[in-house]
Amino acid sequence: MSDGNGIWVVDFGGQYNQLIARRVREANVYAEIVPYEKCMERLAEAGAHPSGIIFTGGPNSVYEDGAPGLPASFFELGIPVLGICYGAQLMAQVLGGKVVSPDFKEYGRVRIYRGPGSGPGNDTSSILFDGIDLSDAYCWMSHTDYIERVPEGFAVTSRTDNCPTASLEDAARGLYGVQFHPEVHHTPFGQQLLRNFLYNACGCTGDWTMANFAKQKVAEIRETVKGRKVLCALSGGVDSSVAAVLTHEAIGDNLTCFFVDHGLLRKDEGDQVMEVYGRRFNMKIHRVNAADRFLSKLKGVTEPERKRKIIGEEFIRVFEEESRRLAAEEGGIDFLLQGTIYPDVVESGGGGGGAAVIKSHHNVGGLPDDMDLQLLEPLRLLFKDEVRAVGEELGIAPELVWRQPFPGPGLAIRCLGEVTEDKLKIIRESDAILREEIDAYNEALFKKLGARRYEGTTEEEKAVWQYFTVLPDIRSVGVMGDARTYDYAVGVRAVCSVDGMTSDWARLPYDVLETIAGRIVNEVPGVNRVLYDLTNKPPGTIEWE
Repeated sequence: MSDGNGIWVVDFGGQYNQLIARRVREANVYAEIVPYEKCMERLAEAGAHPSGIIFTGGPNSVYEDGAPGLPASFFELGIPVLGICYGAQLMAQVLGGKVVSPDFKEYGRVRIYRGPGSGPGNDTSSILFDGIDLSDAYCWMSHTDYIERVPEGFAVTSRTDNCPTASLEDAARGLYGVQFHPEVHHTPFGQQLLRNFLYNACGCTGDWTMANFAKQKVAEIRETVKGRKVLCALSGGVDSSVAAVLTHEAIGDNLTCFFVDHGLLRKDEGDQVMEVYGRRFNMKIHRVNAADRFLSKLKGVTEPERKRKIIGEEFIRVFEEESRRLAAEEGGIDFLLQGTIYPDVVESGGGGGGAAVIKSHHNVGGLPDDMDLQLLEPLRLLFKDEVRAVGEELGIAPELVWRQPFPGPGLAIRCLGEVTEDKLKIIRESDAILREEIDAYNEALFKKLGARRYEGTTEEEKAVWQYFTVLPDIRSVGVMGDARTYDYAVGVRAVCSVDGMTSDWARLPYDVLETIAGRIVNEVPGVNRVLYDLTNKPPGTIEWE
């Protein structure tokens, strides 16, 4: 791994742990999330020392019994440490400072000033704030406790009107802390502060790039597979496509792709997948028509997690059957290639310290224990935008690289309640209308701006990052042709995002929304109402299930 072992983001349960890792990677430095409970154990492993460590925030108070923590010896290892929010308070408390709960709390955008007001720590020089002008600056605060007294050897390097220690550091020991959140965009100088820590304090070189990643992964895949056969679970989405092309680059015809048409795809999608990957990339690809098989397994199932796990297990069973068939024809299959990415791992509870299972992704939480194949997951540590960047490095067409995400369980998790063919038809037809109208809107916008359709650089392009329809398991009364109807309501979801970890609902123009709603109601039988989802992530997820 470049830059030593990169940066560890030690997770104390903060809501921004993934975002911190994202910001480090944006500085071209590799970062991974490590649960605080595993930190000392991993440091004891030979060669496991990272170039630097960042402590996340967290919901606890450091002075409470049972609060997450690390021993004082941790700070004597000579590894640069940056504590954020709870992480800064933990460092101060463990090293002899004092953390208290004041009467005044700080949440949101707060004015920040360079140096201490009065009291201990008079040095206003700072490695973290090198090149940063705080003469008229604001940061993002979210805390109920603060550091009242810094430990011996530390200097207070910034403050706010209500927080005496907005940042502190002991540069001689490589220990730094900030009470605010530099990882969020609401702290405008935050990325520069993180870069100062990474480059000036940790000595990172910034050579974590997707070009280097692709070259490294091709070599790793070739070394791991060693001439054996790999079966790819190709869905046609961005993640599995990039994983397949990356692996094809490494092992050529030792990769066989299976496209399982589980009957839960969007309109005409199965034919499109076969056309693109069979002809354009010249891959060995077989189509398995298994719609009846999946729908029968889902019959009567309404709970979202059960749907995901059923679909995940059925995927594996199909691939095992196909691998046995191929083994008889061509020799044994040893590996199953999947397009698992980091948000899949994180949301399935595998990303850090005590992370909750938000929703099990079929390729993470739904895998059976007795699976015969070894897993090959070359993209497991990448965020969505990094996957797209790898795809561009591999020469995959922009219209495929920038294709909007589509979940592995397909329309099953956009059909709330029991999955039936009639309900799937409503989703397919309404979704096709939605995509047609938003695509037309986007193309007109890009033409006006003079931007390339899949450039991925303008805010306008990112504004509608993912869009689809869902079918809530509800019906409502309507009037069509002077007659009473009692039909389904269709939900429209459109969000803007970069990596899928957070998102905002897309501010589509009213005339576009009116056209979408009118077409769905008029053209899709069984629908008499259209709803628009105005929920951000968090608190919602992008998908409804």
